[in-house]
Amino acid sequence: MRDYFTAAREFDYANAASTSLVGNLDALNACVECCDRHADSERVALYWEGRDGERATWTFAQLKDASARFANYLHSQGVRPGDCVSGLLPRTPELLITILGTWRIGAVYQPLFTAFGPKAIEHRVKGAGSKLVVTDLTNRPKLDEVDGVPPALVVGDDFWTELERQPASFEPVLRKASDPFLLMFTSGTTGLAKPLAVPLKAIVAFVSYMRDAVDLRPEDNFWNLADPGWAYGLYYAVTGPLAMGHATTFYEGGFTVESTCRIIREYGITNLAGSPTAYRLLLAARDEVEAAIKGCLRAVSSAGEPLTPEVIRWFAEGLGCTIHDHYGQTELGMVLCNHHALEHPVRLGAAGFAMPGHRVVVLDEAHRELPVGQPGILALDMPRSPLFWFPGYQGMATKAFVGDYYLSGDTVELNDDGSISFVGRADDVITTSGYRVGPFDVESALIEHPAVIEAAVIGKPDPERTELVKAFVVLHAGHEGDAALAEALQQYVRKRLSAHSYPREIEFVAELPKTPSGKIQRFLLRNQEIAKAQAATAH
Repeated sequence: MRDYFTAAREFDYANAASTSLVGNLDALNACVECCDRHADSERVALYWEGRDGERATWTFAQLKDASARFANYLHSQGVRPGDCVSGLLPRTPELLITILGTWRIGAVYQPLFTAFGPKAIEHRVKGAGSKLVVTDLTNRPKLDEVDGVPPALVVGDDFWTELERQPASFEPVLRKASDPFLLMFTSGTTGLAKPLAVPLKAIVAFVSYMRDAVDLRPEDNFWNLADPGWAYGLYYAVTGPLAMGHATTFYEGGFTVESTCRIIREYGITNLAGSPTAYRLLLAARDEVEAAIKGCLRAVSSAGEPLTPEVIRWFAEGLGCTIHDHYGQTELGMVLCNHHALEHPVRLGAAGFAMPGHRVVVLDEAHRELPVGQPGILALDMPRSPLFWFPGYQGMATKAFVGDYYLSGDTVELNDDGSISFVGRADDVITTSGYRVGPFDVESALIEHPAVIEAAVIGKPDPERTELVKAFVVLHAGHEGDAALAEALQQYVRKRLSAHSYPREIEFVAELPKTPSGKIQRFLLRNQEIAKAQAATAH
C-alpha cells in the first residue's frame, strides 16, 4: 500500500492524467474515455438486474455500438456538440446508452432523478435548454405537466426502434478539457437548484478518487448504491469506474436489506459504495446481514454525511471489512477522504485527508487559514489544487470564490495529524437519507398550494435519516390546520417536487420568525427542534 503523505507530496497532474486518460487533454471525448478505450476485448462494462429479476451483461464493445447508434439518432434530431440531453430513467442499460451516446456526439448529459415531480423537472430542463428528454413509460406522464417540455424519446415505446434504424458507427466529437460533459443542479438555500457545468477535465479527478480512496482494483466486483440521477452516482457509479475500464453494477429495484445482501452475495461484490443511511439500515438488521454477507466485502466507502462510530465498528467486527468516510460536494466531487488505497492514520469520526491533487484548508471569517483545533470553513486552495475543476454556477454569480479560495460552506476542524473533522453545515441545506434537499425548493412548492401563505422548511434531527424534512406553515384565513390538510400538503409537494424531499412533518403556526428585513430565520426553528429532541432524550 502506498503511503498517503508520499503520494500527496509527489502528486503530479500530468502523471495522474496519463494513468487515467490518454491523448491530448484538450482533445477529449467522455465516451472514448469511458467506453471506446476499453472496447477492444470482451471486457464487461455493466452488470444489470431489473425490478422483476431479469438480468443482462453488457460489454464495452456492445455499449460502443449502441452509443454510436444513439449518437446518430441525436444528430438526426438536430442535437449538436454543446447541446444538452436530459435523462429521466431508472438504472437500466438504456440509461447508460443515453449517457454515452450523448457524450459521443460532444453533447452534455443532464440527469433527472426518477423521483422528481413536474416542478423539479421543469426547472432543470428549462435551465439546461435541453433538446431532448429520454424517459420510460413510467415517468413519461410527468412531462405532460412540464411547461415547454422538449421532445421525448421513450424506452418501452420507440427507443430501440429508433436505434435499430441508425448506423452502428459515429466518430466521437473531440472537445476541450474545459468543455462541459455533464450539467448538474445542486440544492441551495436562497433560490432554486443552481446549474453547474462539469468540465471534461473532471474525469481525471473522478478516476483519482476511484483509485486512491475507493481502491477499485481489477479483481474487484464493484457496486455503488447511489442513483446516477445524483452526483455521487453519476460521477462514481458511471464515469469513474468506466473510465478505469472497470464494470459497474446497476440494480433497478429500490433499496432493501434483503436485496442488498442478495446482490452482494450473488454478484460477488467485494467493493461497495453508498450512503450512511443505507449502512445504518443494514446495521439495524445486523444478525440477518452478518449471516448473509460476512466476509464478502473487502472495502466499503461512504459519502453524503458523516458515519457514526457504531457503524464503523460494526463493519470491522460484524462484517470483517473496513468502511471509510468520504466527503465531497456536487461542485467538487470527493475531496476529503479516508483512503482505502493509501496508508495513513485513521481518526475515528474524521472525514480524512485531502485527495492528492487538492489542498484543503480551514479558514476563519476573514479568510485566513486556521491552525489545529479551531473550527472554520472548509475551503479549497485553488491555485494549489490541480484537480480542482469547479468553474462556478452557470449564468450566475457566486460568493463561494474569495481570492484563491473556494468556500464550501461547511464547518470543519483541522486535527493535529493533518486530517480534518466535519463539524456541520454552515447553511440550511438538509441532508435526509443521503439526499441533499434545498429548503427553498420545498417552501416554493408549498406556497403554490392555495391554502398556504408562507412556509419555512428545516431539517429535524432523526436517528435513521440524519434529518427529516419538517415544514412550518402559515395558512390563509378559512383553512384549518388539521391532519387532513397536512396530508394533502405532503402529497402536493411529493407530486410536484420529489418523493424524497416532501415534508414528513408539518406544523401549522401563526407566524414565522424573521429578521427586521423579512428574511426567515430557519436556524431558530431548527434550534427549537434540537432542544425538543434533547429534552425527549433526557426524559
